[in-house]
Amino acid sequence: MSFTLATWNINSVRLRADLVSRLLAEEAPDVLCLQECKSPVEKIPLDVFKARGYEHIVARGQKGYNGVAILSKLPIVDAGDKDFAALKHARHVAATLENGVTVHNFYVPAGGDKPDREVNEKFGQKLDYLTEMRDWFHAEKPQKSILVGDLNIAPREDDVWNHKQLLKVVSHTPVEVEHLAQAQDAGNWVDITRQDIPEGNLYSWWSYRSPDWDAADKGRRLDHIWATPDISNAGHGSRILRDVRGWGKPSDHAPVFATFDL
Repeated sequence: MSFTLATWNINSVRLRADLVSRLLAEEAPDVLCLQECKSPVEKIPLDVFKARGYEHIVARGQKGYNGVAILSKLPIVDAGDKDFAALKHARHVAATLENGVTVHNFYVPAGGDKPDREVNEKFGQKLDYLTEMRDWFHAEKPQKSILVGDLNIAPREDDVWNHKQLLKVVSHTPVEVEHLAQAQDAGNWVDITRQDIPEGNLYSWWSYRSPDWDAADKGRRLDHIWATPDISNAGHGSRILRDVRGWGKPSDHAPVFATFDL
């Protein structure tokens, strides 16, 4: 069985339902994981997606904030969710495919503006969230699993437009990168995107604040696709659809894709 999976921080699924519909029509991933849906589950425009052949959904919603959803052309079973750092935020949901692969969809907290938990509560929440992810992966070692989502950290030097300038900017600080690495190591997760594209600058997010995001190209790779070692060799075809960032009224994130032959 071969299936293609995509992850995309949509920044309001209701506001951008037409963009989701367009992506489903043009790219037709078997599974699309969305973050920052900003909608209760019952108000997600499911009819729009079902019209494209996505009959199956597993989601956790929240009015105005957060929210994660897994849309699928393939049958999926709800595999639960975790409330890391006791935030009571809709930031994680999992679903299992018929082939036994479990897909975890994450929206890690952004962490605010100042990388100091003493003056910025949101930064502390982000670190605590990652620590609890690490502890969970240690306690229940994942198998036959894929982890995707907006992890809100660009870990490598070539995952940001300027490593030195961003060392003190939230999303690329050494403490965040270390916390993410510990969570990744705890589950033995393999970064599929970088397995496929090991070298070169690679971004999935460009700020709305940039008047010409494409020319300036001050991006960061905040969106990730990981897999457990037992299936990581089946992953290939990784790509980031940069052009989607230029669609009308876009999200500030671009979708990330990978295909698995299992």
